[in-house]
Amino acid sequence: MRNLDVIIIGGGISGASALHWLAKGGADVVLFERGEAVGGVMGSHRNELGALVESGPNSAQFNTPLLSELIDDLDLGDRLVHPAAEAANRYILRDGRLMPVPTGPKAFFRSRLFSGAAKRRLLREPFIRAAVGEAEESIAQFVERRLGREMLDYAINPFISGVYAGRPERLSVRHAMPMLHDLEREAGSLLRGGLKRMRAGRKARARGEAPERKGLFSFIEGMGELPGRIQERWGECIHTGVDVERIDRIGGSWHVVARGERFVAPNLVIATDAATAAGLIAEHETAAAAALRSIEYPALAVASVLYDRSMVTHPLDGFGMLVPEVERRCILGTIFSSTLFPNRAPEGTVLLTAFMGGAREPALALRSSEEIAYDVHAELRRTLGICARPKSFDLRVWNRAIPQYNLGHGAIIEAIELAEERLPGMHLLGNYRGGVSVGDCVKSGRALADRLLRRSGARVAVATDAQAPDDLYEES
Repeated sequence: MRNLDVIIIGGGISGASALHWLAKGGADVVLFERGEAVGGVMGSHRNELGALVESGPNSAQFNTPLLSELIDDLDLGDRLVHPAAEAANRYILRDGRLMPVPTGPKAFFRSRLFSGAAKRRLLREPFIRAAVGEAEESIAQFVERRLGREMLDYAINPFISGVYAGRPERLSVRHAMPMLHDLEREAGSLLRGGLKRMRAGRKARARGEAPERKGLFSFIEGMGELPGRIQERWGECIHTGVDVERIDRIGGSWHVVARGERFVAPNLVIATDAATAAGLIAEHETAAAAALRSIEYPALAVASVLYDRSMVTHPLDGFGMLVPEVERRCILGTIFSSTLFPNRAPEGTVLLTAFMGGAREPALALRSSEEIAYDVHAELRRTLGICARPKSFDLRVWNRAIPQYNLGHGAIIEAIELAEERLPGMHLLGNYRGGVSVGDCVKSGRALADRLLRRSGARVAVATDAQAPDDLYEES
């Protein structure tokens, strides 16, 4: 039997981040991960032709100073890469054609992406009354009420597919896009609230309070470098390829049996996906287990496709393209990976990362690899003017991809919090609460580590933090 301060089950970026700060703070901690490496969906490798393939997020955003701190702790600062200038452009498919997303007020009113009626409707937004009461709205209901149907169809719907691979008709605006909900509550208007925050940001920059790092980033060999370095740094605390056999609460401590050995600690962190967490706590908290099982995780296919550059007529001068649901296409969108960051593809080629399935049509992601490859190539050929077969095609299918913060998510969070109160020392950690972005997961892991270290009497510096909106396709 081994006595510890903290036991962590699950090595996604949430659990790995918590491990880092706990171990750094002096806690005696161990992490069990059923896979062969930590990182969860976050992984990177070079294929046989040298293209850099991402299995999960292609980038992250500095939406919390904790990401900078983690990167510096792990000596990864010299491995950072930032987007090319062209990545400032984004495209949305409308009426079968790719149209650039306007980047400012003047560009918006000149843009052909939105009709004149949609632009006039947007100007009415500051004069629309804020919602009264606590009735929960979906993102679709909220956006259509404040901005109109066209903005929902051609702005918010594709954006939601980029962040959650989700559907705005199901997602709770309060939990999935809290910034929109808060802007209306604080200022009575999205436009007024947005301008107020922009002015506050300019004043902060004038005072020299702007963060040292901002915007999107990745690493030279992809996002997998981040969890990989955590595993390298704290390998003695990490046990991979391990399925936890059972957990028990005995005499005020948590007992975890893995590989026939018993580990005992006052604190147990369950940092798995929601369904796995439900199975682990079902004996102890049936209501919370049922709530966790109710969280939707749609299937998502991630296809990395390499083409000869001369065979692609589109300039690929942007981050990528998003496909609104009303366009009735098979894919949710595509990242122009070799444009976004350097050295993603061999000389003379381009790498594209396409997404299929999600809450929009999960069954599309669960077909044979041949069917997925055929449809992905057909969509890319049709949209980007590709006149040759791909040089390589790498596919990763996640049967349970991104958790959906659907209507009723608040009740799920309440059930989780109640379970944590009833089971002292048990903590549920994961991207089904607190946000799905890399920065959100790191922030949740750090917050939990800080609480546990304080209880153990360790001294840690608690970072303050300002939330910023995620970027498109940061968490696909």
